[in-house]
Amino acid sequence: MMSPDPNTDTMHPQLMLLMELQDLRSQHRELEKDDGSAPVEREHFHIDPAEARAQLAEKISELEERLDPQVRARYERIRPQRERVVVPVINGVCYGCFVSIATATVGDQEVHQELQSCENCGSFIYVVS
Repeated sequence: MMSPDPNTDTMHPQLMLLMELQDLRSQHRELEKDDGSAPVEREHFHIDPAEARAQLAEKISELEERLDPQVRARYERIRPQRERVVVPVINGVCYGCFVSIATATVGDQEVHQELQSCENCGSFIYVVS
């Protein structure tokens, strides 16, 4: 997983967990698609898509258990409505809803040390400089 911040030591641990969850959920969705690739995955890559989905679901559950209760509650509220619960803020704009974010929220040098969310759409945010 690529981190938006080259120094991941400064990124909030819960944000890192949320980003990992988002990535795993995306992979799980891809495996659920019936695009005819299952025979190729089995034959050439020796991957059983059903088994891979089960393993991903198990890992997703493990990571969800590691979320703080308040973060998990917000995550569970956002997830059914949005494919991406963690979105970048680029040039002061939330890429979950394309609304400008308050300068005070995104202007702090230590922005990734606190878990922040968009006041408009509720998505967890990280700032891309």
